Amino acid sequence: MSRRSFTSTLVAAALLAALPGLALAQAWPTKPVRIVVSFPPGGAADQIARAVSQPLQEALGQPVVVENRAGANGNIAGDHVAKSAPDGHTLLMSSGGTVSINPHLYPRMPFDPAKDLTPVAAAARVLVYLEVNPKLPVSNAREFLAYLKANPGKVTFGSPGNGSSPHLAAEMMKSQAKVFATHIPYRGAAPAMQDLLAGQIDFMFDPGIGLQHVRAGKLKLLAVGSPKRSPAFPDVPTMEEAGLKGFDADSYFGFYAPAATPAAVVTRLNTEINKILRSPAFTERMNAIGGEATPMSPQEFGARAQADSVRFGEVIKVQSIKGD
Repeated sequence: MSRRSFTSTLVAAALLAALPGLALAQAWPTKPVRIVVSFPPGGAADQIARAVSQPLQEALGQPVVVENRAGANGNIAGDHVAKSAPDGHTLLMSSGGTVSINPHLYPRMPFDPAKDLTPVAAAARVLVYLEVNPKLPVSNAREFLAYLKANPGKVTFGSPGNGSSPHLAAEMMKSQAKVFATHIPYRGAAPAMQDLLAGQIDFMFDPGIGLQHVRAGKLKLLAVGSPKRSPAFPDVPTMEEAGLKGFDADSYFGFYAPAATPAAVVTRLNTEINKILRSPAFTERMNAIGGEATPMSPQEFGARAQADSVRFGEVIKVQSIKGD
């Protein structure tokens, strides 16, 4: 057999091997696709899921339904999706907490994120913004840290739950600045934000849902918990600029599927979702919550989640944080 004939045979064999996967991706989906969100309505994960659902429905030709299953810092939704049929019709939308944080928080989990879920597509890099109730007598992050130091235990902060990225952001701040504040966990960012606006708590690291209230003058924005300033608020300093070296509390939100979901379906989902992430409509939606779209391959998203696991795992260990 000539080299040309041998090469042609290899190419033909590769094409034949790929045909079942291609056929599956073309046939899928055969029924509505559910996006299970790990937090209540109104939070960043919910907003991202709803921003993606309508254009994804148009691309797939099947209804795409958003379903909120809050609780246990994402474990309830994660467990549900992990144990769903691996046919591409059930997806998880979550912060990185379910995969990168929860294994460090809970000695026993109902599922293993690393084995039972597969990364599909990153959606957005969600920044956290240090916001305070206007009644707090501070005007910038340095004054805020000084106020915490002068009033140990008298200041309260909220978060979407124990071990959530906004909670870890506050714990990172407390550890680095050597200050203390009392944590009040909520079942999601939206109810925590409601209490911040009502003055029931003093501050929180907001994953972007309260920026409309900052713009309306109902909250004070003191700093952003990212390595660099937010494009949406270029005049607002980072926590590092406030004196906390290397402060980075960004979280990557994205989509996961049950582990045995066919690769061809994951690839199709990744392609369609990345198209949506690059659209002006999605960019505008992310700008509203101070985040940014992050198109990635499934492999890149998985590597990002692993890096975040190392980063946040160290905070959890040092601060001895436990899950609910």
